[in-house]
Amino acid sequence: MHFSIPETEVRSDENGSSYVAYNIHVNGVLHCRVRYSQLLGLHEQIKKEYGNNVVPAFPPKKIFTLTLAEVDQRREQLEKYMQAVRQDPILGSSEVFNSFLRKAQQETQQIPTEEVQLEIYLSNGQKVKVNILTSDQTEDVLEAVASKLDLPDELVGYFSLFLVQERGDGGCTYVRKLQEFELPYVSITSLHSPDYHIVLRKSYWDTAYDSDVMDDRVGLNLLYAQTVSDIERGWILVNKEQHRQLKSLQEKGSKKEFIRLAQTLKYYGYIKFDPCITDFPEKGCHVIVGAGNNELNFHVKLPSEQMKEGSFKVTRMRCWRVTSSQVPVANGTANPSSSSKCDVKLELAFEYLMSKDRLQWVTITSPQAIMMSICLQSMVDELMVKKSGGSIKKMQKKRLNGSFQRSDSQQAVKSPPLLDSPDPSREQVVKLSTKLSSVSLRGLSSSNSASDISGNDFHGNYAFEGIGDDDL
Repeated sequence: MHFSIPETEVRSDENGSSYVAYNIHVNGVLHCRVRYSQLLGLHEQIKKEYGNNVVPAFPPKKIFTLTLAEVDQRREQLEKYMQAVRQDPILGSSEVFNSFLRKAQQETQQIPTEEVQLEIYLSNGQKVKVNILTSDQTEDVLEAVASKLDLPDELVGYFSLFLVQERGDGGCTYVRKLQEFELPYVSITSLHSPDYHIVLRKSYWDTAYDSDVMDDRVGLNLLYAQTVSDIERGWILVNKEQHRQLKSLQEKGSKKEFIRLAQTLKYYGYIKFDPCITDFPEKGCHVIVGAGNNELNFHVKLPSEQMKEGSFKVTRMRCWRVTSSQVPVANGTANPSSSSKCDVKLELAFEYLMSKDRLQWVTITSPQAIMMSICLQSMVDELMVKKSGGSIKKMQKKRLNGSFQRSDSQQAVKSPPLLDSPDPSREQVVKLSTKLSSVSLRGLSSSNSASDISGNDFHGNYAFEGIGDDDL
């Protein structure tokens, strides 16, 4: 997750006294406004809990009123402090840090703690209404949804909640996975738009885990609904014969067989991102990025209108980073500390082992850069767990008043309707993508000439050189 403090505001407290508020943004979106004294309090808490040697440097107090230049200098220092805490594997996941951010988010949005009903969407569009508190964190809400659906405790960790934006063309954009430092009700309410929903989706990449999920009736229905949805939106490529087989299995109610067939199809389990820009293989290329199978898949349109496809394996990424910059809107300025409105430009850059002894940076400019980074990090985490002989485990959590109680009122997952026959426009996309799948990175045909980069050069598997540094 990318933390930044791109701006400050002069605000008034309840006594009418003015103070400087530091606007903390997460992934380019305002998360909370805090005073220097609040962040100092957080710093003191972390020091008390973890000691002086672990905690990064904090900007010192000033006796006199700060000038504008000093305010901006402090803003930069506090931004670096927040980024350093978040990047630390211990401090960044600590309850001290996360609870501070949750409380600050709730106070900023001025939402009192009370019981509310929150709608969570399944992949097939079905709504699940859960009764929660406005102050419930992400895991609380996930537990509530699992309880409503009667999903077993041991399978809760196989799923996550995602913030999704519905587009006017009927598609959807996965904005981010909801994190432990935010309150889902506050996050969705603060957007003030009916286009945003919270969606339940599986959170793992290795299809071997599908077997665990399919052994349970509710897990099977959730995975089946997601698979049908991904096929219908074109995320999974299906030709006419495969479509006929899938529809036949649907008609028979053979959900497990349906999923097993889908597992053999291209891009099964991938998340597709909106069209964006990359500098590979050359600057200014339009690209559609997909994340899955421990890789980022590129469908690239070159300036020459040529179409190419290739995949970057996470095992060959030495590191990656996400950067943000302020881009002034019309009639705005480029001064990050000013109150003028600016758009946030996000970039994901990763250093990739193209061939033996040759590393190259590849950059993607996309509003979904953070989501891409989260996908990469979760792939690495999953591979590391598997390498150590572990498996996905449900995150255990106890509420302050005891363990989470399951609701007596439960809701069934509805079966999605039968797959529609592919329309002509969808069939053209399938044919184009199928053609692209046989294209080498530098070619427009399936030939393997000496001038083409081979699949091994582009896809190879190497041991980890480092874990992704996505919180810079």
